[in-house]
Amino acid sequence: MTKHLLLTSTLLATAAISPAQAEMNFNRIASFPVTSNFEGTVPDETSAEIIDVTADGMTLVYTDSPAGVIGAIDITDPAAPAPMGTLVVEGEPTAVSVIGNTAFVGVNTSPSYTAPSGFIKAVNLADMSITASCDLGGQPDSTARAKDGSFIAVAIENERDEDLGDGRVPQMPAGDLVMIDVADGTLDCDTLRRASLTGLADVAGEDPEPEFVDINALGEVVVTLQENNHIAVAARNGTVLSHFSAGAVDLEGIDTRDERGALIFDQSQQGRLREPDGVQWIDDDHFAIANEGDMDGGARGMTIFHKDGTLVWESGASLEHAIVQIGHYPDKRSDSKGAEPEGMEFAVFDGTPYVFVMAERASIVAVYDVTDPRSPVLKQLLPSGISPEGAVAIPERGLLATANEFDGLQDGAARAHVMLYQYADAPASYPHLTSEGMAELTGWGAISGMVADAEGMIYAVADSFYGYQPRIFKIDPTTTPAQIVDAIDVTRNGMPAQKLDMEGIVLDADGNFWVASEGRTDRVIPHALYQVNAKGEIKKEIGLPAELMAVEKRFGFEGITLVGNTLWMPVQREWKDDPKDHVKLVAYDLEREEWGAVLYPKAAPAKGWVGLSDMAVHGDHVYIIERDNQHGAEAVTKKIYAVPLADMAPAALGSELPVVTKTLVRDLIPDLLSTGGYILDKVEGIAIASDGTAWISTDNDGVDDHSGETMFFSIGKVTK
Repeated sequence: MTKHLLLTSTLLATAAISPAQAEMNFNRIASFPVTSNFEGTVPDETSAEIIDVTADGMTLVYTDSPAGVIGAIDITDPAAPAPMGTLVVEGEPTAVSVIGNTAFVGVNTSPSYTAPSGFIKAVNLADMSITASCDLGGQPDSTARAKDGSFIAVAIENERDEDLGDGRVPQMPAGDLVMIDVADGTLDCDTLRRASLTGLADVAGEDPEPEFVDINALGEVVVTLQENNHIAVAARNGTVLSHFSAGAVDLEGIDTRDERGALIFDQSQQGRLREPDGVQWIDDDHFAIANEGDMDGGARGMTIFHKDGTLVWESGASLEHAIVQIGHYPDKRSDSKGAEPEGMEFAVFDGTPYVFVMAERASIVAVYDVTDPRSPVLKQLLPSGISPEGAVAIPERGLLATANEFDGLQDGAARAHVMLYQYADAPASYPHLTSEGMAELTGWGAISGMVADAEGMIYAVADSFYGYQPRIFKIDPTTTPAQIVDAIDVTRNGMPAQKLDMEGIVLDADGNFWVASEGRTDRVIPHALYQVNAKGEIKKEIGLPAELMAVEKRFGFEGITLVGNTLWMPVQREWKDDPKDHVKLVAYDLEREEWGAVLYPKAAPAKGWVGLSDMAVHGDHVYIIERDNQHGAEAVTKKIYAVPLADMAPAALGSELPVVTKTLVRDLIPDLLSTGGYILDKVEGIAIASDGTAWISTDNDGVDDHSGETMFFSIGKVTK
């Protein structure tokens, strides 16, 4: 695996910071695809859910529930994680905690919801042998290790059937909390003891559903009862020391609408139950919870409590607002639990205590400085794989690792990954683009085509994912990160314009925009060109001629540029009359109102398909993005080519079209790997400033089966 340290020189140039300004930050340095841990046949579904590390900090261990295995990763060189293989655990692994070189794995073997069962197994990681297995008498959901390595705590959830009785508790049998001593590097099953949690909660107290556990330096175990909206603290002997309701939060400025395609944060939820999932001790008296929600709640943030039940701090909607500003808000989850904070980790790095909160649906890791638990500071938002579930900090090595559970194989998305981050004296490499600083909370995503104006500002369109809120975003690329400074609503007769899929944008000499909309005949979305004024009002619509519509396919215009009085639009993929591996560059003469085209020779796909994404003109060439639809190691074609304007002599539609020549300007794969992530599939935008500086952006699919990550970076000048 190639080593990628923080940023390439190109990206460093766009995020330049003097040594005097540098500060300690976490930056991603590597991504490990879970599929690489399998020899031969790879399962159709894999996952990396819960993760821990050996005492020497050199081996990561994670649970892979769909495959029924635990996996191990060698991180001797953290920038080049290496596969160590998997171990079948004869059930569904739900949790793992490591003491020394032994992994303690919770394994669910339940045949049904009404007959829950499971084990905790001790695995010697030196030879992957199972040294002990203790019957838990129920379904384990999470585990935690005592700081002195003396015992393991297990939350026995006995989860409910969400299809039974509207998914509500109580549903027996009840869950509880189990503790087992560790001796000589393995489990002493005879020491198993239970802390009864029945009768504590006001919500279905007869059916506690423990979710997550953690242990402080005193050996006290904190456990969240998610559906019961309750928290308990128990001694290692099983005595309940305190318990209290997790309470509720009044949320303001959130999006609770269930419609797809608009980011409008003007709603509120009063008395929203926290229903916490993850929990982490900050010190021996305070712990933080992640308020994911489940049955009735979900407060979308983090809360800090004293162990006696005193509320110390509440984030409210502030975490979600920060996620909105960097383009990671999952709009399709608005009517449910929004960004869904779920997993947590805590560690002290160089004297600074940090809580890491994983927002499952936003695929973000929030980093909070909790030096003062009464006033945490959100320091960073780190990009992750899809659906981060677990994390482990390795402060002795300045490392953080996350396990990302979603496998997108069946959805054409990225597969499950483990990601590593380095804590170092360096500028934060993410986000690349933000709306922070705007007067109103402004969400964005699914950035597609772009264009630069004479002053160096960049305008970008969002595609049809936000079909009820078509917008043009104005971006200042001179700041780090680049700053969205305006959002222009595209309207028709004073209302948000419908039936658009904006994929390209260009400016004309009068300050108007021309927008290319990719059609979908099956969804009654026309292939068309739109003239839009500076206020966002559609002033003119131009449909495609019969000659094009006769050979139309779904994948239409993916960009637009203006050469003289002629608009040029690249068609993403072959239409019915195109030769194999050739696509049209379509021309429309604004003065003569005439159509024409040339052919562009694209690469043959190694896998999937190859198409065009965007086009920009500078000097005597047009510059075109050519890409495949592959992620990660499967990606081959993510390139920019130059085509001479001299070749752009359109022939009449229906005639024999001339074929242009192309010259490779840049292979973007090193740029896409530069921040330690896997290669994103949708390189969708290019804008070229008057001095020849080119900016590239990726489309995050509206954070739907996508990590939400948007890359926005400069590749320098396209000409010498």
